[in-house]
Amino acid sequence: MNIKDHISSSRRSGTIDFVIEERREDCVVSTMLITEGVRNPFGTVQAGALIWLADVTASVLAIGTREIGPAGEGFPLAVDLHTTLIGNQREGTVRAEARFVREGQTVIVIRTRVTGEEGRLLAEVTSTHIRAV
Repeated sequence: MNIKDHISSSRRSGTIDFVIEERREDCVVSTMLITEGVRNPFGTVQAGALIWLADVTASVLAIGTREIGPAGEGFPLAVDLHTTLIGNQREGTVRAEARFVREGQTVIVIRTRVTGEEGRLLAEVTSTHIRAV
């Protein structure tokens, strides 16, 4: 499908699949293999896939060892995501590394760096979370 046909099409689909490689008290690392399901029509990773990878990685860090209630009590809801897209790539693996900027009882701020091959910075995502009640 050429780009004009893609833009005119009403159908959108994709598959995002990644692995949480490391969980520590102060850092969570995830990796995502670039597959057809995460590429945009130009062959690079769709911005939403990079943001989703960063968001989930940050959420796992924010949860830590806390128990989440049956109705989601205590889940760290993202209330703000600030993303700076810096680069992109077409193949290989991308890596998200989430670390705390501030870990309060109510407000949690996390910075997640998304890097590509050879550590090249692709995106920085700063997320602010509050615990659900």
